[in-house]
Amino acid sequence: MDSLELADQDPLDMLYESVRAQRRLLTGYGGNDKVNPVKFQEAQNPMHVAISLNGEPTLYSRLGEYIELCHKHGMTTMLVTNGTLPKAIENLDTLPTQLYVSVDAPNKQVFNKICKPKWGAAAWEKVEQTIDLLPSLDTRIVCRHTLVKGENMAKEHIPQYAAIDNRADPDFIECKGYTFVGHSRELMTIENMPRHEEILDFAGELAPMVDRRILDDSPPSRVALVGREIIPIPIPEQTMFFPDDLGIAKPIKHLPMA
Repeated sequence: MDSLELADQDPLDMLYESVRAQRRLLTGYGGNDKVNPVKFQEAQNPMHVAISLNGEPTLYSRLGEYIELCHKHGMTTMLVTNGTLPKAIENLDTLPTQLYVSVDAPNKQVFNKICKPKWGAAAWEKVEQTIDLLPSLDTRIVCRHTLVKGENMAKEHIPQYAAIDNRADPDFIECKGYTFVGHSRELMTIENMPRHEEILDFAGELAPMVDRRILDDSPPSRVALVGREIIPIPIPEQTMFFPDDLGIAKPIKHLPMA
């Protein structure tokens, strides 16, 4: 969300429509003999919600209500924010089960160059306010560093990231390589994609500076997880259930008949 157009959309309607859309995406698997029918049925009611990928979710004025409804339906929530609206995070009545903060620059100069904030010259200062807020939040915290080769992962940047991470004191630090896809291709080149070995080198230098270690990594995703220990995320107790007649989303595209 990068505008206020849907800032007051009803949170229950949004949740139900997202489940209907999930079911629409899965419909083709129902006729595949190789698909486990029990797993297919379980997938009709998702258990995890990622609140991300479509702009800045903290612009949504009823975000706390939405998160609470997800939890009441027995679903975990992962909220991904760019950290430029610290008051919105601070004022959440219900925190997500996991809060991801994108810390994609080690300092203001690099931040303004690669993030190109829409909301004014004080965006970096807002991110810093969010960083200083994180230790007070009673939920799992992740600082995500999306690393762009030639832009924000130089040797001198590592201790600067470490200083930010030590202020935030997150449960985990995710060092993830930039991927040359989508709109970013208009701004970057494929040469900006770091190799997995470079991600591991970066994480390996960062980890001792924040009194942590590399817990896991995934070469296909070009990501390394830095932390002290892996603890399973708690599943909220379910007190609400999806209606039996919830159905699935309607098709978006209507192809003409030949």
